Amino acid sequence: MKAVVVGSGIGGLTAAVRLAAAGHHVVVLERNSVIGGKVADLDEAGYRFDMGPNLLTMPHEFDQVLQLAGTRLADEVDLVRLDPQVTYRWPNGSTVAIPDDPRATVRAIEQFSPGAGDQWRRFADHAAAVWAAAARTVLAGPPVKRARPSGDLDANRTLAKASASFFDDPRLRQLVNRYATYSGSSPYSAPATVAGLLHVEQTFGTWYITGGIGRLRDALVRAATSMGVDIRTGVDVGRITSDGRSVTGVDLADGGGEGADIVVSDVDAAHLYVDLLPNPKQAKQLDKVGPSTSAFVVCAAVRGRTEGITHHNVFFPLHDRQEFKFLEAGQVPIDQTLNVSVSSVTDAGQAPPDAENWYILVQAPPAIGIDRKLMTASVLNRLAERGFDLRTRIDFTRTLLPADFDARFRAPGGALHGTSVNGKKAVLSRPDNVGPVDGLYLVGGSAHPGAGLPFVAVSARIVADLVAERHG
Repeated sequence: MKAVVVGSGIGGLTAAVRLAAAGHHVVVLERNSVIGGKVADLDEAGYRFDMGPNLLTMPHEFDQVLQLAGTRLADEVDLVRLDPQVTYRWPNGSTVAIPDDPRATVRAIEQFSPGAGDQWRRFADHAAAVWAAAARTVLAGPPVKRARPSGDLDANRTLAKASASFFDDPRLRQLVNRYATYSGSSPYSAPATVAGLLHVEQTFGTWYITGGIGRLRDALVRAATSMGVDIRTGVDVGRITSDGRSVTGVDLADGGGEGADIVVSDVDAAHLYVDLLPNPKQAKQLDKVGPSTSAFVVCAAVRGRTEGITHHNVFFPLHDRQEFKFLEAGQVPIDQTLNVSVSSVTDAGQAPPDAENWYILVQAPPAIGIDRKLMTASVLNRLAERGFDLRTRIDFTRTLLPADFDARFRAPGGALHGTSVNGKKAVLSRPDNVGPVDGLYLVGGSAHPGAGLPFVAVSARIVADLVAERHG
């Protein structure tokens, strides 16, 4: 059978490899001139930045995909397991680095906050149980309509309530609450299910790919093309066609077309159901759930070396709840969390000699106007206040606004993760992997099971299984 994949993000590429391995003729159509979707690169004056995801978890998901093409992830990229995984920093100067070892992490937490080691151990055990439940349910297939989230998923309370029930130290609550932001959500609304991500990091590790995450994209492209997948760039799909019951292919914006038995959408679900295959019912459901947050990103080319900085850093604001109140009100927080990645700490090739590449991300509401110059200055001032003054050492900065994400990826308002996961049933409320007409399937961060590189790969696995089951 012939399958057309709309979009060449990581979900589209992994779906293409899986469908080609099953014997289907696969064509990937990408609107932009480059492949990879949100996995994008900036290479300028010897500085290199990952403009989207910059760390990898659950690498085994991609190893499974590449094995279908006769290779392995370890043969295609150079994987570096980060230790520490991340360094958390607070306004009062307190800092804790999370080791790449669960037992060492308990010791580090105990040293950071005496008496909290046992609390962390209990929470880690709880996160492991939540993850096991998610693996049996959420990650096993498409969402079951009208299903109630299992109590094992801890979906009946928010992540903030869960963290408060385990930790006395408000800093550790703030640390744990951060896991809701992985999907662009608020810990005060997102279910405690997302606590399972702590288990993912502690068990499977956090990995850097030498040269950047773009190397993963390149490996998937090599695998796909080696299997006969036809990848075309600069091809804008204007509409998905159907006979009312089944898909028949796609119409292109330039007037051409491509017939297909199967269409896999790797675009934002809102773009799919508003523009490509208008479906008021699906669009209304997306509006009901609400979008994820967007972001403001600063890529700073920095001369010299910075004492004390690690590869991955999180600078917390003074008041955790206040930050999310601003976001919920559609405003940029005055004091926001700064997510900082300096990959040149691990990979010297990412910056010129005696220089660093700072990637700084702050959450922002979708569909909000931001002044690049003023916001860049605000972010750099905030870092300076925290003891990391880069302002006199910068060669150049490049920024991304919510409007840029909207334009690049047709993500409405620049929402980076499709819908949020706010609400008790959020883990089952993302757009289904099965479309409303036969032969239409959804992959990517806006579809079930959600955002993040490994979950995008899981969405492709779910779709490949569904295609095998329904189309032989």
